[in-house]
Amino acid sequence: MARYNDASCRLCRREGDALFLKGTRCYSDKCAFKRRAQIPGQHGKDRMMRKQTGYEVQLRAKQKVRRIYGILERQFENYYNTASAMPGNTGTNLLHLLESRLDNVVYRMGFGLSRSQARMWVTQGHFAVNGQKVDIPSYRVQPGDTIEVRENSKLRKQLKELMEKTSGREQHTWLEVDRDAMKGKFLALPDRSLLDQKIQESLIVEYYSR
Repeated sequence: MARYNDASCRLCRREGDALFLKGTRCYSDKCAFKRRAQIPGQHGKDRMMRKQTGYEVQLRAKQKVRRIYGILERQFENYYNTASAMPGNTGTNLLHLLESRLDNVVYRMGFGLSRSQARMWVTQGHFAVNGQKVDIPSYRVQPGDTIEVRENSKLRKQLKELMEKTSGREQHTWLEVDRDAMKGKFLALPDRSLLDQKIQESLIVEYYSR
């Protein structure tokens, strides 16, 4: 499977925003985007100064969301096609599909410092959905599903310590988390107003509607 192996901080600088791809480092003064908020490369400053075309604005909006959730290009396009075939607003449907990914839910619940870390632990089989082991990061969690760390997981002690680091993280109303039992519940699909307001899903729809 293809994967991005370059420095994650370059992605934040390229998109001109902190995407929080490296966990606690992104909240500290070591954050590369805070120290050098310009497009990577020799001509990064020049590229920041010139006016973007309509296509570039749409592309950057799409790339930003794709990189936030750690989705490959073809997979992201498949999500868009699924969202466009669903009733309702296509942009909102797309965000709901991304938010209901198991690796994202695990991250949102505080079981991972970053989505990439959560994705790795899901792949290693440390989590169960409704009592059944699931090791597919893209597994679509449904409202009412219970997500928990498996009893025989070797990471239980490590995760308990990690959850102390994420205790101050924003609590999401569409999730219910029991930190002592190391489990949580996906209550409902989040309302659009509760998600990142910097995401411009309408531009993504325009990009794929060209």
